Order: sequence, then structure tokens, then C-alpha cells
Amino acid sequence: MISSTVENYLKRIYLEQQTDPKALVPMGKLAAVMQVVPGTATAMVKTLADSGLLEYEPRGGIRLTAGGEQLALHVLRRHRIIELFLVNHLGLDWSEVHAEAETLEHAVSDKVLERMDTLLNHPRFDPHGDPIPPAKGRMPTESWIPLPAVPAGQRAQIAQLSDQDPAFLQFIERNALTPGTEIYVASYDPQADAVTLNVPDGSHITLGGAAAEKIMVRLGRVSQCGTRVP
Repeated sequence: MISSTVENYLKRIYLEQQTDPKALVPMGKLAAVMQVVPGTATAMVKTLADSGLLEYEPRGGIRLTAGGEQLALHVLRRHRIIELFLVNHLGLDWSEVHAEAETLEHAVSDKVLERMDTLLNHPRFDPHGDPIPPAKGRMPTESWIPLPAVPAGQRAQIAQLSDQDPAFLQFIERNALTPGTEIYVASYDPQADAVTLNVPDGSHITLGGAAAEKIMVRLGRVSQCGTRVP
């Protein structure tokens, strides 16, 4: 049986690899995101390497093997289905379900998870717009870009939020910028590092660059479920 600590390492390494799939994840970065001292991270990495779950280059960094990636995706699938179940069926606020799912992802059985998936009608995304890995196969590639990369005068749809801090999610909800929302980029001021948006209720919202970078969007008018938006 894979321990929760091992699952957390594999999941975190997978997520770090997505920032630059061709590069190794530095050991210092791994220790920082796992909130452990470098020696602790190194000891775990050596154990995972001996188990065939990752490749370790002492002066370069680490990369998951195919087996390690498969296990990491399984943990992510559990986490994201649980988040959506907690929101849709238990009525928890979307800003608090990430922490709850961090615990439950290590306890729920595959049988219960697939029942949740069925009740949710086999969703493709969690409440924050993160794609849910399929039960079999690889994670689909999404053509998302950060909000500041959208030219002024362009329409887009909010797809995913890269920061799941409760305060940030509450800010997003207050300003009606949840995944699936269509926006119009009215202007972008690089000197002020600010972008102004028009949202469906007719209001205007100005975001600083730091907040805007956390919002990933898809261009055009296609909804998350793949249907055309009228």
C-alpha cells in the first residue's frame, strides 16, 4: 500500500513538472513546496527512485517515471473528484474544499470514488477549473493562457485558477470571475501592471498583474462542457 506521504510527493512532483515538462524538478524546489528540510526531501526521493517511481540526478533534479506519473494522476483524480463532490453534493464552499480533499484523497476507496464520479456525471473539471484526470489514459492537454496574455479587445472565458488560497477564491467569487465566466478584456496597462475587464453583469473590474496571472483563460466562446455559448 502506498503511504499518504508518498502520494503527496508524487502529486507535488507531477504538478511542478507541468510548469516546464522538459526540465527536471530541482531538489530545492521540491523541499520548499513540501515544506521540509532538504535532507528529508532527499531521503524520500532516494526511496522513490529505488521503487522505480522517479528518476533522480543528484546535481540535476528529479522526474517521475511512467509508473510514478500514473500514481500521481490517480491521486489528483481522487482529489479533484472529491472537491467537486463536496461542493455539489455536500454544499461546502469552494474556497474550503481544497484542504478537505487533501485529507480525504488518501482515504477514499476506488469503489467509492467511481461512485462519486458517476453521481457527478463524469465531470471533466473540478470547481476551480483544474482538469480531472481520466480513470485510464493520460491527462488531456488544455490550450489555456494567462489572462495578461489576452490582447485588449479580445473575448475569453475563464478556465482555471492556479491559486486555491481561500482569500483569493473568495475575491474571485465576489467579483464574478469563476471558471466558465465570459469576459471581455477592455484594456491592459503594462506600466501600471493592470488589466480591466468587462464581465457579464455589465460592470468593470481592474485587476493587478499578480492576481491576473493566476487566472487562466481560453479564447473564444466555448464552454467548459464543450458546447457553444449562445
